[in-house]
Amino acid sequence: MSAMTDSPRHFLDLSSFSEETLSRLLDRAAELKATRAPRDDLRGKTLALVFEKPSTRTRVSFELAMKELGGFTIVLSGKEMQLGHGESLGDTARVLGRYVHAVMIRTFDHAQVQEFARGAPMPVINGLTNFSHPCQVMADLLTVKERLGALKGRRVVWMGDGDNNVLTSWIQAGKIFGFTLTVCCPKELAPKPAALAGPVTVTHEPGAGLEGAEAVLTDTWISMHNADADRRRALLEPYRVDEARMKQAGANAMFMHCLPAHRGEEVTGAVMDGPQSAVWDEAENRLHAQKAILLWCFGKL
Repeated sequence: MSAMTDSPRHFLDLSSFSEETLSRLLDRAAELKATRAPRDDLRGKTLALVFEKPSTRTRVSFELAMKELGGFTIVLSGKEMQLGHGESLGDTARVLGRYVHAVMIRTFDHAQVQEFARGAPMPVINGLTNFSHPCQVMADLLTVKERLGALKGRRVVWMGDGDNNVLTSWIQAGKIFGFTLTVCCPKELAPKPAALAGPVTVTHEPGAGLEGAEAVLTDTWISMHNADADRRRALLEPYRVDEARMKQAGANAMFMHCLPAHRGEEVTGAVMDGPQSAVWDEAENRLHAQKAILLWCFGKL
C-alpha cells in the first residue's frame, strides 16, 4: 500500500469538532442502528486495533463495526508492539500506513496518541487514553438523544471521581452542545485544569445538583493503575449512586455508566438493573456510534 496523500481524518478528541459535525455523526449512528444490516461502505479497508490497555466493549464493537461495514480488522496487543519503545511513534505510524487504512489506539498516555497521529498517513482513532474517551461519549450522547431528544439545555450530573477520562470528554461535549454539567466529587479528586475546557460546575458536596438532573453519570473508582485503592474508596464512598440518589434526581432521570461497573462501589446493583438504567443501551450504542466515526474517518460521511 502506498502512502496516503490527503490529510487523514483523525478522531482524537471531541473538542476538535463542531456541533454540526458531531450532530451529523450522531444522526448517522441512529440511522445505522435503525437499519442494521451488512454493508459494503468499507469494503477492502483494514483497521488496525492497537491495545496497550485491555478491553471488552472497545474491541468487540470496533471489530463488529468494521465487519458490518464490509471491512477487516487486525488486532495488536501491547505485548506484540510497544508504542514508542525501540522505534519512534512517527516511524511506527508510517510503517502501519503502508499496511492498513486506519488505526484505533487504546493506551495510557494521550500524548502518545497525538504524536502517533502527527506521523500517520492514515486516520487514527482514540479508543481511550488516560485523558479522554471520545468514542464512549459519542455512544453516551446517542443514548441521551434516543431517550431525551435534543442535547442542548439538558442537565447532567457526574458523581464520583472528577479526574476521569470519560468525564473529560463529557465536559468537551457540554461546551459543544450547550448542556449544563455538574461534577460532584471529592476535592482531592477534582478535574484537572486541562480538562475544564467548557462551562462546568464543580461541587464537593455529595449529591449537590442532583435535583432535577436528567442524566446521572459515574465510572469506576479504582482502575488497574491506581496504587491507592483504599484511600480512593474512602474519599468516594459518599458519592455512590444508589436508589436514594436517583430518587433525589427524580423519576425521569436516567442513570449512565460506561462499564465495567463495580457493583456496590460507585453504583448499587439496584440502580444498575433498575428502570432508570441506560447502561445496556450505552453499551450497544458503542457499535453504532463507532460505525459513524469510521465512516467519517474514511470520508464516507
